[in-house]
Amino acid sequence: MKKKHENDEQEVLEFPEDEVEETSTENAPEDDSEEKEEASDASGKDSEDGSSKGDEDKGDDAASELAEMKDRYMRLLAEYDNFRKRTQKEKENIYSDAVAEVVKEWLPLVDDIERAVASSENMDADSVEKVAEGIRLIGKQVGNVLGKLGVEEIESAQGTEFDPNLHEAVMHIEDDSLGEQQIAQVFQKGYSCKGRVIRHSVVQVAN
Repeated sequence: MKKKHENDEQEVLEFPEDEVEETSTENAPEDDSEEKEEASDASGKDSEDGSSKGDEDKGDDAASELAEMKDRYMRLLAEYDNFRKRTQKEKENIYSDAVAEVVKEWLPLVDDIERAVASSENMDADSVEKVAEGIRLIGKQVGNVLGKLGVEEIESAQGTEFDPNLHEAVMHIEDDSLGEQQIAQVFQKGYSCKGRVIRHSVVQVAN
């Protein structure tokens, strides 16, 4: 009877193989794939947060740089406007000073002409020579004033080689005594100042 009980107890303890497998499967720890996925999601979130923060920092830097460049541009524009106004004013002052200097040189000549005109109102036949002498003196004074201003008469005497940069030909004439493209006659004198032509000489050119 005892043997039978042992056999019965042995039968109770033995389980079929399929039930053992199911039990081991049910009690086995869950796959850690879900934990890895959660960790990956968390890591991705942190990465996105870091990237977003980096983009914000770059945007702030760009805005700051743009504001700085705009400020520099506005300052430069204001400086240029002040420079332009100052330069324009300086040019106007230089022109005014130049005109004043020229007029100052001519005023004595104007005074002489006014005195000559006043004297001519009461002149008689015997005063003609005096008037002519006065005109010659005025002409000499004109030459002196032009010399002080650096103005020179352009060489245009008869026989001078014609130069289109200095002379203006208004007539041509055949003259055997003159060579080709030589000045035969001067109708109006020309003047230059430090190499710059103020007025061309108006001439007649031979041949």
